[in-house]
Amino acid sequence: MTEQMRTRELGMTGLQVPVLGLGGAPLGDLYSRIPEPEALATIERAWELGDRLFDTAPLYGHGLSEHRFGHVLRTKPRDSYVLSTKVGRWLEPHDPATLDRGQWAGGLNMRWTYDYSYDGTKRAIDQTFQRLGIERIDILLIHDVDIWSHGSREAYERQLREAIDGAYRVLDELRAQKVIRAVGVGVNETEPCIRFATECDIDCFLLAGRYTLLEQGGLDDLLPLAERRQISFLLGGPFNSGILATGPVPGAKYNYKDAPPEILERVRRIEAVCRRHDVPLAAAAIQFPLGHARVASIVPGAVKPAEVEANHRLMNTRIPADLWAELKHEGLLAEAAPVPE
Repeated sequence: MTEQMRTRELGMTGLQVPVLGLGGAPLGDLYSRIPEPEALATIERAWELGDRLFDTAPLYGHGLSEHRFGHVLRTKPRDSYVLSTKVGRWLEPHDPATLDRGQWAGGLNMRWTYDYSYDGTKRAIDQTFQRLGIERIDILLIHDVDIWSHGSREAYERQLREAIDGAYRVLDELRAQKVIRAVGVGVNETEPCIRFATECDIDCFLLAGRYTLLEQGGLDDLLPLAERRQISFLLGGPFNSGILATGPVPGAKYNYKDAPPEILERVRRIEAVCRRHDVPLAAAAIQFPLGHARVASIVPGAVKPAEVEANHRLMNTRIPADLWAELKHEGLLAEAAPVPE
């Protein structure tokens, strides 16, 4: 059995997820328009190679990513894959001439509105079912309750309270009714994960870009908390928005922006260690988080079949233990970070 076909349990749900999945943000036309045939072929290729975890969200292309995943996955046996999507926004039609698309180059002509309330969450879920055209969702994640998304601590605290009092109650009820298997949170920061884990019964976090080869946020607080509460992680953004895939080249992206000089220098040093061990930087990046027992799956995105194939090759690249040891010796990897065997 190849590495990408192996599974780990998600929290204590009994739900088995493969250690490599497919993330749906790029397939919402993130940064550039993706021709429909190529987008669908990317999902189909992931299926052919054994991917059985698919994550999307209403935000991604203002509904386009959910449409595309639904188009392909509706043709597959429903019990053969795990489907994850998110709540926190609902969509409504909008004039394309005045629509603010944000980082989405294309997408649907829909405007999104943040809404973590009880009724708003139910509305968002109803819309998602229509876009997917699939009768069951396995994992529902409360999306983007963090300072980065809302712009200030005050706004974040307000949205967090609404999400705990509203969105979480809906998801908890659906889990109790066995409509969904797992309740989680999808964010780009570790603090909201700690808050949700403390106040709610959470099965998993989809944490993007914070526990990676480049930075091991949460190693001292969030991950031990998750261990005690048996919460799993799905890790998005294993390449930190691109720089761990491209290396420190001009224009390399970190946190969705051009990487600053100090990040470029750190990645340059990490890449030098990888080169000495004849291991691609991207292979070390995609495999490193799986060293931690609470990490259930790595969920990178892709915009073409060749990128899906590349992720599978990277996941199956042999990495010597000496590489991890040298990274720690050079101060480029947290000493306490567990590494893959």
